[in-house]
Amino acid sequence: MTEKYSPCLHIVLYQPEIPYNTGSVGRTCVAVGAKLWLVRPLGFRVDDTHLRRAGMDYWQHLEWQAVDDWAALCEHLPTERHWYFSKKATGSYADAHFDEGDVLVFGRESLGLPDELLADRPERCLRIPMRDEVRSLNLSNTVAVACYEALRQWD
Repeated sequence: MTEKYSPCLHIVLYQPEIPYNTGSVGRTCVAVGAKLWLVRPLGFRVDDTHLRRAGMDYWQHLEWQAVDDWAALCEHLPTERHWYFSKKATGSYADAHFDEGDVLVFGRESLGLPDELLADRPERCLRIPMRDEVRSLNLSNTVAVACYEALRQWD
């Protein structure tokens, strides 16, 4: 991205595994003005064709950054602004108050976020309610729901 701006949100994908999901999340980030953060290891290469295809021609407009691990991410983004999305959480995303500049953290498609991250700040853990018949929502759908809830609150 050539133009420097202050993102309204920071979207963190913790060790994402599926390039199509990450590409779709990137597209959502462009749509809402969020910065995408990828925490390694990744389940794909960042130059992966599938990643670019899912992000379509929007990837060139995306502000994003990859970091080597969780500690490196925390050097850039203060943990007190983190919201952790997990099916294990008890708090509803609809009850959270999002502020501009908040950090929305999402886990791996197969395993979600590590328990130790969730245990550190249980009051900052959120879930999107769903019926028991569904194990989880698709990662890119979850990110979109959370992003647009934040925007709805600010409008």
